[in-house]
Amino acid sequence: MTLQEAKARHAKLVEEIRKHDYYYYVLAKPVISDREYDRLYHELVELEKKFPELVTPDSPTQRVGGAPLPEFKPVQHAVPMMSLDNTYSEGEVREFLNRVRRILPDEKLEWVVEPKVDGVAVSLRYENGQLVVGATRGDGVTGDDITANIKTIRSVPLVVRASPDTVPAVLEVRGEVYMTRAGFEKLNAERRAAGEELFANPRNAAAGSLKLLDPREVAKRPLDIVLYGLGQVAGDRPKSKTPRTQVELLDWLKTLGFKTPERTWFCRSEPELFDAIAELDKVRRNFPYETDGAVIKLNSFDQQRRLGATAKAPRWAIAYKYAAEQAQTKLKGITVQVGRTGALTPVAELEPVFLAGSTISRATLHNEDYIRDKDIRIGDTVVIEKAGEVIPAVVGVVLEKRTGKETVFKFPKTCPECGSKVAKEQTADAAEGAVWRCLNPDCPAQIRGRIEHWCSRGAMDIEGAGDVLIAQLVKTGLVHDVADLYNLKLEQVAALERMGEKSARNFLNAVEASKQRDMWRVLHGLGILHVGAGVAKALARHYATLDDLFAASAEELTMVEDIGAVIANSIVQWYSQDRNRRLIEKLRKAGINFTSSLYSERAGAGPFAGKTFVLTGTLASMTREQATAKIESLGGKVAGSVSKKTDFVVAGTDPGSKLDKARQLGVKVIDEAEFIKMCGG
Repeated sequence: MTLQEAKARHAKLVEEIRKHDYYYYVLAKPVISDREYDRLYHELVELEKKFPELVTPDSPTQRVGGAPLPEFKPVQHAVPMMSLDNTYSEGEVREFLNRVRRILPDEKLEWVVEPKVDGVAVSLRYENGQLVVGATRGDGVTGDDITANIKTIRSVPLVVRASPDTVPAVLEVRGEVYMTRAGFEKLNAERRAAGEELFANPRNAAAGSLKLLDPREVAKRPLDIVLYGLGQVAGDRPKSKTPRTQVELLDWLKTLGFKTPERTWFCRSEPELFDAIAELDKVRRNFPYETDGAVIKLNSFDQQRRLGATAKAPRWAIAYKYAAEQAQTKLKGITVQVGRTGALTPVAELEPVFLAGSTISRATLHNEDYIRDKDIRIGDTVVIEKAGEVIPAVVGVVLEKRTGKETVFKFPKTCPECGSKVAKEQTADAAEGAVWRCLNPDCPAQIRGRIEHWCSRGAMDIEGAGDVLIAQLVKTGLVHDVADLYNLKLEQVAALERMGEKSARNFLNAVEASKQRDMWRVLHGLGILHVGAGVAKALARHYATLDDLFAASAEELTMVEDIGAVIANSIVQWYSQDRNRRLIEKLRKAGINFTSSLYSERAGAGPFAGKTFVLTGTLASMTREQATAKIESLGGKVAGSVSKKTDFVVAGTDPGSKLDKARQLGVKVIDEAEFIKMCGG
């Protein structure tokens, strides 16, 4: 076969495979058998092996490939990815509709109701019809570049199904990556068989899958996508015609080869809108994905633009959250778990009951005060609730089913794991009640918890470190603290139950790769009380190294924005303990990275570094979202309200009460022209 013949055959195969991907993964209507599809795909693979110069980034063979990434690169959204305000009652929805009506009086208002997919928000950027970037929402302004992982989702078109002259040069489409209920159950069954930690729900499974650094592993996860919105759209082509309404947008996305929501409702009146919300609640359990509400959008894009947005959410859309699903079952007993901080948490052991897509046999009881206040007794018929990502919880007792044979639960006076003394302390939030803590830092349960936290995706992201493996490492004495993970040998891990050489090697490779994680992940992974991911990032922007951070006094730490006395004292107290200083030295010797890449970003943060802005009124030259993105790109921060810490209030036309507050406090007020000048143009 000549190169010219190979080019022609390659183009034909790519076209055929893309067509069949669309029919199978988007329309769910395959027109050829799996065997025929595999034959076409195999022919393409062999052709590209023989003629590697024919391989292009948008070839179907390039969905999965490449080595694991060390970290995800940040992506700045051209148009901020905003979240929606939530409502929980019909009355709140009516308040939203009335607000819109006050801003747009005497105008015809039409609405679209869509299912609120319980997934992970993403943005897909196409340039000249080809997928170039897939990104997470992140903080709305900056997300993670997950392009390699997005490409593994077969319903995501690598090239839009339209000729280039009919599609804008730049097209960003937005939606949710999700995992079907069936896919979630199958994945958890596989993880259970392998002794790996189970995912709590489909959304967590989807989020965890997208954050894997190896696209080849992501390709094994049953991920799918639904798209329903736009980001940046630029560079009109001769025949391109962008939609003017949400209804037109959904139809347009379908023609371009994108998967859109299962069902949507077009509503010309408020009664129709409320009927749609009720109907969606009845049918949403038939959808393949989890939904926890209805999204209500103004149909007209022109009206959407005129309504604008607040600092966090659009004014033209809102989410209505359905009531959390509940079920009744028998409370068979109460066990007490010990966490990484020593906290003792009571757990309800239940007669298994099906709720919100999964079988529930355990639920949290929070703490001793919660059990006492609700008078929960062993043997009671209890009401359990599962709302969104929240762990199932016992929310009440069915008193009319109480027989008198129920027994009052007595909280243990010693640690159920190690038998050590426990002490009761008030939590930072008085409303949450008091918590009992085990005082023994060498308690096996605490050690396991600390290692699980260190290995978690939010911290050092060590793939394969499930709770079963960690329990074995602690029980056998191979690991006493997180630093010991970096001294493990292949033969030691391979000898553990359900491991073997291949699994052991993969785990140790993941441990080795974690040495290069950024400083904020290390700090978060240490499990210092009150130091979550957000706090760790704030500190990593202010301190270049972990050593600089631990050398700071509590007073110096409180000078960092968003760091209060409670957090500062917790950090200083943690590092004052000899065992923790020894741990830091062990991690240093193991080769763990102690430097912060976020600090270098801070050093070049721009002219607005350290400045806080508040926006009020309508700007003529840009939307609220664009102004926010501009301020943040120059190193500034946008707040939702005026305070003494505010540096500038940007006042557009029709400013609100924020302008009055600024004048009262003596905060500098600038108009749009001055703001644009400050931005450099």
